[in-house]
Amino acid sequence: MSTRYDLILRNVVTIERGACDVALADGYIAAIEARIEAFGPERDCGGNLLLPGLIDHHIHLLATAAKLQSADLSGLVREEAIVRRLREAASKLSPEEPLRATGYDERALAIPGRAELDCWVADRPLRVQDRTGALWLLNSPAVAQLGNPPWPDCVETDDCGEPTGRIWRGDGWLRERLGGRPPSLAPLAAQLSRLGITGVTDTGAANGASEAGLFERSRESGQLPQKLQLMGTEDMPEGTGYRRGPLKLLYDERDLPPLDIVADRIRRARDQGRAVAAHCVTEGELSYFLAALDIAGGSRQGDRIEHGSMISAGAIGEIAKRGLTVVTHPSFVHDRGDRYLETIDDDARQDLYRLASLEAGGVNLAGGSDAPYGSFDPWLAMRSGATRRTASNRPLGSDEALPPDRILQMYLLPFDLSTGAPRTVSPDAAADLCLFDGTVRDLVHDARAERVLLTLIDGRPVFEQ
Repeated sequence: MSTRYDLILRNVVTIERGACDVALADGYIAAIEARIEAFGPERDCGGNLLLPGLIDHHIHLLATAAKLQSADLSGLVREEAIVRRLREAASKLSPEEPLRATGYDERALAIPGRAELDCWVADRPLRVQDRTGALWLLNSPAVAQLGNPPWPDCVETDDCGEPTGRIWRGDGWLRERLGGRPPSLAPLAAQLSRLGITGVTDTGAANGASEAGLFERSRESGQLPQKLQLMGTEDMPEGTGYRRGPLKLLYDERDLPPLDIVADRIRRARDQGRAVAAHCVTEGELSYFLAALDIAGGSRQGDRIEHGSMISAGAIGEIAKRGLTVVTHPSFVHDRGDRYLETIDDDARQDLYRLASLEAGGVNLAGGSDAPYGSFDPWLAMRSGATRRTASNRPLGSDEALPPDRILQMYLLPFDLSTGAPRTVSPDAAADLCLFDGTVRDLVHDARAERVLLTLIDGRPVFEQ
């Protein structure tokens, strides 16, 4: 008697086995054979490439979902263009409905305060996030919504103790103070599914019990079908709808806490059985993290360097020696490269978002988008990392290029990043899969989101052309 499967993918090609059939049951890959003799729903895949579903190892889900509902100021560096974009967005809202904008570039008008923003939009609360995600700018109606003092350190105040409208790294406090419903994750999840993304790591440093509950409800309701790992604070509980990830260490070089404080946090993570993930944009932040690790007793499997924006040649060996993974953003060469060429000295550019030299030095690499501060299209990341070309097609760090199929592997690593080996299409693996229109050669020469034909999570289609 023939076996029945939930779905049989006929005529696929896998990197591991070549041409074959793949059968799925109960959310897992049940069989892989040259020809499966069984029955159940089938799909003829036309000899196309079947890959494990991609994982975005660094994304900010709520901020990205909110950006989809916000005025996007990215690329605007003239004040009149920003004002026009904001007022066009405001005209589509009901009277006095708050306006949210993202992607503000300080080249437009440095860092404006509430008075400048009042000249842009005065008839409703306006909240503008800068391009880095570290700073919020509020006009006077938005400041009025904050309520009364005392103000936390994240709120900048003037000589009279009044808020200037600038809030530094205060996302959690701002969200709590302003209230309101969080954005739906469903539109973002649909776009991720179209890209073949079946898993995400939310890297919010402030994620705790309340955020975990919010994400768990989104998973249970089906708003977010992607498998989920959550970074966060020491208060992050274990959950059923997500995997508890590393303790996130977020600090800025301009205001670094004493090393012992961060070392104590690393020790507490170890007591919880957790790795740590450190925000390292500058060389100073990277050196600081390595020192804190050593004080805390050393690294463990799964410890991560987030961003790795600037890594000197001398630091590569130190990172490899500690077995750390650099979770980097290949698409930033495309998204931000022209800005880097304008603002970073020639000698320092060689340290920007290294790929090939890190790999050659024995450093494990994982791929993430840092969305909404970069594109969450992993296929763009593959092209960007392979060409090392900016949006205007100028070269940036060409020696750091890696082939697209190698960059793909950075998105196929498991959540825990423990081995450095990519996930494969193999029996008993979770049926989180992506069908790519073409061959490995097509993947190398034409990695595009439009080639994603089918995305499966737990064996169920979440996107299909």
